[in-house]
Amino acid sequence: MTRLPSKEDLARWLSEQDGRPTMRDIAHAHGIKGGAAKIDLKRLLAELESEGLYERRKRRSRDAGLPPVAIIRVTGPDAQGDLMAEPAEWQSEDTPPPILVIARPDLPAFGRGDRVLAKLIATKDGVHAHPIRKLQSGPAAVLGIYRAGSEGGRILPIDKGADMEWRVSVADSQGAKDGELVEAEQTAPARMGLPRARILKRLGDPGAPRAVSLIAIHQHGIPDHFPPEVIAEAEAAPTLPKGKREDLLDLPLLTIDPWDARDHDDAVCAAPDPDSKGGYIVWVAIADVAAYVRPNSELDREARKRGNSSYFPDRVVPMLPDRLSGDLCSLHEGVERPVLAVRLSVNAQGEKTAHRFVRGLMRSRASLSYEQAQAAFEGQLDDATEPLAEGLSHLYAAWHATLKARAARQPLELDLPERKIILGEDGKVTSVAFKDRLDAHKVIEEFMVMANVAAAEELIARRSPLLFRVHEEPSQEKLEALREVAAGAGLTLAKGQVLQTRHLNQLLAAAEGGEFDELINIATLRSMTQAYYGAENFGHFGLALRNYAHFTSPIRRYSDLIVHRSLISAHKWGNDGFSDWDIEHLAETATQISETERRSMTAERDTTDRYLAAFMADRIGAVFKGRIAGVARFGLFVKMDETGADGLVPIRTLGDEYFRHDADTQTLTGERSGNVLGLGQRVVVKLSEAEAMTGGLLLELIEVEGTPMARPRRHKGKGYAPRKGAAAKAGKIKARRKRERQR
Repeated sequence: MTRLPSKEDLARWLSEQDGRPTMRDIAHAHGIKGGAAKIDLKRLLAELESEGLYERRKRRSRDAGLPPVAIIRVTGPDAQGDLMAEPAEWQSEDTPPPILVIARPDLPAFGRGDRVLAKLIATKDGVHAHPIRKLQSGPAAVLGIYRAGSEGGRILPIDKGADMEWRVSVADSQGAKDGELVEAEQTAPARMGLPRARILKRLGDPGAPRAVSLIAIHQHGIPDHFPPEVIAEAEAAPTLPKGKREDLLDLPLLTIDPWDARDHDDAVCAAPDPDSKGGYIVWVAIADVAAYVRPNSELDREARKRGNSSYFPDRVVPMLPDRLSGDLCSLHEGVERPVLAVRLSVNAQGEKTAHRFVRGLMRSRASLSYEQAQAAFEGQLDDATEPLAEGLSHLYAAWHATLKARAARQPLELDLPERKIILGEDGKVTSVAFKDRLDAHKVIEEFMVMANVAAAEELIARRSPLLFRVHEEPSQEKLEALREVAAGAGLTLAKGQVLQTRHLNQLLAAAEGGEFDELINIATLRSMTQAYYGAENFGHFGLALRNYAHFTSPIRRYSDLIVHRSLISAHKWGNDGFSDWDIEHLAETATQISETERRSMTAERDTTDRYLAAFMADRIGAVFKGRIAGVARFGLFVKMDETGADGLVPIRTLGDEYFRHDADTQTLTGERSGNVLGLGQRVVVKLSEAEAMTGGLLLELIEVEGTPMARPRRHKGKGYAPRKGAAAKAGKIKARRKRERQR
């Protein structure tokens, strides 16, 4: 229950404020939420007003100099996450009143700088804006390289595929130097000549070591500096928060992470279950971040805004300050740490038969790398793993049992190796490798999935609100495209049945080891919908699970922190669980963190592309083997075997004939030569251009399926004889689709 300040404390606080705060300001400042608490606050303010200690701020739109309908400019969310605005035009010398924007579900979300026509209504809490329609989007964001001139300069874009430049006057250049990376905003459209822009920030030398990720961070608007009040709140956090906890100090819990990990938010251990023949008891303990990041605190608001940590080859942009993420919330070896833990009962068939959640206190026995754990699983012990040999053996055996249940469940078994950028001391790329996929990775992943399932089932059973991790099944259009790719490779994805992951696994198994293995894996991945967070449960198609929520990484994902708070409230473990505001804004939080997750994924991918382009820049003219991974109207995308980098073969470089694009069969067909270029074909390409600043690679097609890419033969007359083989296959596919549609 929200605790009201005393009348004396509130009167003292009011006397220290500049101006006259509204009731909404007072409620936010004192963390007062819920209808009953606000009624009590209103009564308290009425008493202070009768005693002359408080003067209510009467806000009428006309008294504030605002008409009943006006154009407003969105300024963005405030510290509480409410969308605020200001009058687009303000004639008075007084400060314009802040305006709270009341969102409408039938209108798209508004961004900073948007101009909106709105109805303004005076309320006791201030001026509220009810949007009518958006008139203009905010100024276009610009990130690029500044090129100085005699009368100002220009900004060259760094976005891949962008070719527009912006003109900058001397007055708007902020003293930027030639070649600097700058952040700007467009101020005028291109009527005569180039559009105009104003420089907002100078970001330094774009060629400096480790500047690549900085470009992506600014380009995608990822907050990379914590405000002073957030840092202060983190530094003031106690080493061990108060509260009753179950003693887990005797459990042989340990962490297994990448060798360079700084935050360790999950620990595991396993032992045979004396009550189940062949079964195991598995403990999964997760850092109790909710004990430090309280609802409506500065840390909480900043974490929600960021949504998640972002990972780059040279840096991490964390969701929480290092005092928490790298210290107090990290399950370091030999240190007592507060956790939320789940005890999982697993039978001999690898099925979870029971679970129990506790709020406890643990001490990690060791912080192992995946490589150390893998060596121990294989019997190669070192000084760190030798004392833990029995526990690691039980953990590995428990995982082996789960493989039976996994085989019965049939989650999607995609095999797509992950690239890893290796940087040298100077920040330059020394090599590009593919990450090893060890059993140690699979052990941790399987038990994290099981703990996530248990969290979802627990909260559903207790009827406590939560955020689900949702992955819906593919659309019929994407499945049809996948069937076309499979048919082109001589494989089949059955129709006329409810799609299950086992059907896709059968397709992947049929392609495994063959020439179309990677193609089918990529095409299957592209057919999937993107996972998201939601307050409603639609299941997780890829994992073949009905109930799934993220519980295991609250240091780096806000969704997991929300699930922790729900568990705390459901079990009545303390007053740091769900707040009224959390519950009321659950759907908005789901949308917010789904968007920040996509933002981070895009920024991380752009950074990898730029590093790869920089790595390849010294190899212009070199020849590489690869496979056609995408077909578009403007050219071919080729994935190169050596680095996994994607490059573009522009259609203009394919010859002096017209190539017809067929979206159904994913092919380009030469009108005169009959040459057919399609997904999955093995090719040899020459690197013709590598632009490190944009991450773009341009390629020249040299060879297709072992045959040199010959220039098209010219034929007399109107007709020509199309080449057999790939062209005939494409024609058969199209004819079959036509017959199916007719049926």
